[in-house]
Amino acid sequence: MIIIKSERRTAIILGGLLVFSFVFGILSSVPALEYQDYLTKLAEIEMQVLIASFFQAAMSLVYVSIAVLFYPIIKKYNKSLAAGYFSLRIIGAGFLFAGIGPLLLSLWLSQSYVVSSEVNSTYFQITGELLRQGRDILNHIGMILPWSIGGLILYYCLYKIRLIPRWLSIWGILGSTFTLLATLMLMLNIIKLVSPVYFILNAPLAIGELIIAILLIVRGFNPPYN
Repeated sequence: MIIIKSERRTAIILGGLLVFSFVFGILSSVPALEYQDYLTKLAEIEMQVLIASFFQAAMSLVYVSIAVLFYPIIKKYNKSLAAGYFSLRIIGAGFLFAGIGPLLLSLWLSQSYVVSSEVNSTYFQITGELLRQGRDILNHIGMILPWSIGGLILYYCLYKIRLIPRWLSIWGILGSTFTLLATLMLMLNIIKLVSPVYFILNAPLAIGELIIAILLIVRGFNPPYN
């Protein structure tokens, strides 16, 4: 099958967007939130927090763009699955964008905390913890739960239409399953966000999507793959 230029261009854009999603994900992280004295630290790294907020917004836009580009590809195979995939991915991106709010509020709280008296420290600590936990829920449950279910739909469809190697589609299905399992375990408080188990369960999907990004940039869609 000869792939027309527009499909080659779409593949390159999708590959680039997947790479950007990794880069923006790293740049949107704020490790200081995991420190015991994060209420003090955030005020000291105001610019880093603002930059992280910007890249989190950019990452949500990238995720929407990925969903928009994959939708017509899946639609050719199954319209219902395509609609489900698109809806789940948009919901996930929406939760990711909403996660910017608690981060900026945490920065404001930190700036207020460093100039306040020690009498009000309990109030600041409770409010800060609520904002921190709220951001984690939005970013790592609200966003990833629908995103991983959408991933199962995506890789199942890619397996059927064979636009990428079938072993890579299976990898995507397994990776999405592990990510979904990690998210459910996190939601049920079985594991912690910063833990080796959480990292190990999420690693396969991240590695698989990076391989897919390289494949799309270098070779594009070149079916039928076995």
